[in-house]
Amino acid sequence: MTHTYTDEFVDKAQQAGTARQGWLSTLAKAPASEVLKLWEQVVAPESQVLRPAETGMVMVRGRTGGAGNPFNLGEMTVTRCAIRLATGETGIGYVAGRDKAHAYVAAVADAMMQSSVWQDQVRDGLIEPLRRAADARREAISRKAKATQVEFFTMVRDRKA
Repeated sequence: MTHTYTDEFVDKAQQAGTARQGWLSTLAKAPASEVLKLWEQVVAPESQVLRPAETGMVMVRGRTGGAGNPFNLGEMTVTRCAIRLATGETGIGYVAGRDKAHAYVAAVADAMMQSSVWQDQVRDGLIEPLRRAADARREAISRKAKATQVEFFTMVRDRKA
């Protein structure tokens, strides 16, 4: 199978999209206090606010049994923001809740992660520490659950008796 320019372009775009989904997810799920504390160490470039941080509602959907028919679970409060760096990269930030500063930082970090000039600083100073903290929280929850795990077994009885 030969790859055309279009196939290669699509593959790279999908890989970049997957990476972007990863850092946007990390920024959105991290506690605002952690994001803002780490953000203090990052030197942010000049940016223009395209859409100021604003709070609204989104409909959360679920699936019956996890994979069945979709249904509307309920509404959730989210805050979003969009910015553009002076170098042209556009960033978006969506976070649960009403924290406008968290949404703004997520948007600027998203734009900076798309720039080869700023990417290392944001990844090393913000994204990776947030990922490590999230992994540590998941591990602690897993250890706590494992400590209360009950193992059941069945004894085989001799039927001749």
